[in-house]
Amino acid sequence: MINRTNFYSIFCVIFSLFFVQKNYSQEEINRSTIETFNKVYGLEVRGKNAFSIAAGATIPNGDYADALYEVYMHIGYKRFLGPHININVGYNKYNIAFKDISNQGFMSFDANLEVVPFSKSIFSPFVYVGGGLNASNYFERTDSKIQGGAGFEILISPLVGIKLLGEYNMLFTDELDGRVYGESDDAFWRGAIGLNFYFGKRGRKRSVKKNEPTVINSNPIIHAKN
Repeated sequence: MINRTNFYSIFCVIFSLFFVQKNYSQEEINRSTIETFNKVYGLEVRGKNAFSIAAGATIPNGDYADALYEVYMHIGYKRFLGPHININVGYNKYNIAFKDISNQGFMSFDANLEVVPFSKSIFSPFVYVGGGLNASNYFERTDSKIQGGAGFEILISPLVGIKLLGEYNMLFTDELDGRVYGESDDAFWRGAIGLNFYFGKRGRKRSVKKNEPTVINSNPIIHAKN
């Protein structure tokens, strides 16, 4: 189908950006800009926490032909566990539609483990995998699912990053579109552009005990003259 082919092409473009980002981040990013971010987050350029919002489109890979793009919205929260890894949770609202057949509303509650390989750069790709609960409107039906995605993010300030992502979702049911056909379970793609709002330093300076030796304590005369 043409719609699905276009969607897959977008996903491939996202992956291709992984291979050019390292040169971009090393050669094109102004060092003074990174130092500005460091003043906010210490040695990092991203905060320990982030709230995220995104909007885009969903297209199903189900049992009917003529799948249509439909609206997709996301809100979520992420927390870094280390320099490159974070866990994130999110609420997603979207529709699944087929031309002249149906247009149904769904929601999902997802949890992911995400890797940001170049987290100290202003421009970085990211990949994630996880699982979630998918539900129709009013929770008339619920199903478990797994998902995986990839994208890239560009920081426009110490507090805000713009991201573009593509995500594949596979359900453990063949009834998402209301039709049971074939041996494969239903699946769908989601693509979106969004914002991350960062806050919180990832590490704190270690406090010095009262009697612990320091440069100043060890050389009181030198520092007294200064």
